[in-house]
Amino acid sequence: MIVTFAHHKGGTGKTTSCLNISGFLHEYGKRVLVIDCDPQANATSGLGIDPCSDRLSMYDVFMSYAGDYPDVGLADIITETKSGIFLAPSSLDLVGAEPYLYTIDNRAAILKDAIAELGDAYGCILIDTPPSMGQFVLNGLVAADRVVVTFDSGIFALKGAEALSTIMGDVETYVGDTVVADVAVLTQWDKAPAAPVSAEGFGARLKQLFFGTPDSGDNGGEKERLTAFENDVKKSFETVYTVPFDTNIQKAQENGIPLPQFAPECEAACVYRKIAEQLNSQ
Repeated sequence: MIVTFAHHKGGTGKTTSCLNISGFLHEYGKRVLVIDCDPQANATSGLGIDPCSDRLSMYDVFMSYAGDYPDVGLADIITETKSGIFLAPSSLDLVGAEPYLYTIDNRAAILKDAIAELGDAYGCILIDTPPSMGQFVLNGLVAADRVVVTFDSGIFALKGAEALSTIMGDVETYVGDTVVADVAVLTQWDKAPAAPVSAEGFGARLKQLFFGTPDSGDNGGEKERLTAFENDVKKSFETVYTVPFDTNIQKAQENGIPLPQFAPECEAACVYRKIAEQLNSQ
């Protein structure tokens, strides 16, 4: 099973969802590989691997298809992380590989071909893609059996999904592969608790602007907006999950492990467990 996490907009929770779902699949006894196709390398650092190290990375895999660059396959770069999840790491260098891909005729299928060389070594492969419309997203979509689309609560996330839908249509038209995107994950759906304003002046005003106040009176309108947003997403996706705001997510990533190994019973973990169960059963 190959699952790609995608969205045109940044900050929608692609990496967070990828890492925590992979964690639960690992807990279910699957041999899990995470492929980090984002030059920001957040999935890499989120699994405890330094993206600034001199190790081989996805940059080398993609570049091996361009010109006279040394032949490097996924098997050459995969490392086992302390969580037990295997990782094909990324690095900032990856951003430099994309221009070379445009010189390759079959550039959209590079990642798919690289994964095929692994055979059946992994039961689940999860691909984290960058917030863009470029070749790494396209490669992730072409390689995938399933696509999970992530959303934050901003209006631009919904517009970004429309752009992603266009890309998936292009994949089917020009590559001949059908992309199934039937799972949506709405992340940080409950905001952090409002911070009480205990001081006067500019600092207090900043707190009010960023966090609101318990009696701001806007909660009802915000709930209505989020409900309407969720209903719009449900029109396009068969299954929609909402992941609440949870400080354990960031703490787990700082420790280089997914939620199942850091706070398996926290609110966000419970939702990611359900998503993993669904993916594992299909």
